[in-house]
Amino acid sequence: MWSFKGPGLKIFASIIAVIALAAGIWMTFFQSAGFEKTTATIISIENDPDYIPDPTIDNDVRRIVTVKYTVDGKEYTTVLDSDAPTYSVGGTVEIMYDPKNPETIHSGMGFGIYLMIAGGAILVLVIGVTVKRKVSLKQIKETQGETVYAPSEKGEERELYFITDTGTAKYGHRIEDKNRKVLYEAKMTKFALANDFKFDFIDHVHNRTTAHLIGHAEETDWNSLIFDNHYTFRLDGEDIWKHLKRNGITVDSRFAEGKILTGSYTISRNGEELAYVETTSQYVHEDDAEEHKIANKVPVQGFYRIYTKERNLDLLFVVILAFARSGATDDKGGSRRMLFNSI
Repeated sequence: MWSFKGPGLKIFASIIAVIALAAGIWMTFFQSAGFEKTTATIISIENDPDYIPDPTIDNDVRRIVTVKYTVDGKEYTTVLDSDAPTYSVGGTVEIMYDPKNPETIHSGMGFGIYLMIAGGAILVLVIGVTVKRKVSLKQIKETQGETVYAPSEKGEERELYFITDTGTAKYGHRIEDKNRKVLYEAKMTKFALANDFKFDFIDHVHNRTTAHLIGHAEETDWNSLIFDNHYTFRLDGEDIWKHLKRNGITVDSRFAEGKILTGSYTISRNGEELAYVETTSQYVHEDDAEEHKIANKVPVQGFYRIYTKERNLDLLFVVILAFARSGATDDKGGSRRMLFNSI
């Protein structure tokens, strides 16, 4: 499965643009190579009986324009390959014909021109979006440098809750305590269809806010038992799983004991455990879960219950964010190791 968003959307748009440009150039400059010009007279304009009009468009028709012209004293009649509102019976239009076969013609306003314009416009847009992304990344790195996480600091064990906003395109994430006090959150400040999303990461405990760019989720689906699927996104231009490995993160993922539908993750940093995390329904708080007993049995991507002694939540938040936004179930971005580990 290929994702038509973020990088996938830009690649797809680039391919379409190149095809349109190539087709337009060929139709405009090569398809008519060696053709000669002459003037044709429009002898009839009729609505195409095989065309199915769009009911949402008034007077949606496709016209068949027939012209006649003379080459070397012989008159030819054929259908024109274009139409324009200015065309009328009795009017004239400049055409190009093949001297070797005068019945083969092209109008002077061929479709190739429009293909070149459309392809060029799409390509310029893709380049502009790509440049804008690079500028945004440069600005973030110049403003706050490389992301640095606070050293691990242990305290008393506590139960926390990772919650994902739903029902909005600009969805964010947060960690709450038992009293529903928000300790750490990521708020989307700018939504983008093709570029990375802009987020503010807010550490409410230390009263600290940092800006980050989060890319669209990318999925590689092999539909194979041999090759694992791969799910990822980019954090400030770096693959999220490489980013976590670079910061010493390893995750032992498996199904929670006695809960075949519930994924569990033991998160460690440089060999030292940071937290144990379980997937839950969207009702992560115990009192909400009790009120929604059926929903509580069905885990939902983006909602987790956290058991940890860790005081600094910045790196722990990013680890859970990686699973919440990508849909992966292991720290390599795959989807099957949880099952293998459980077995």
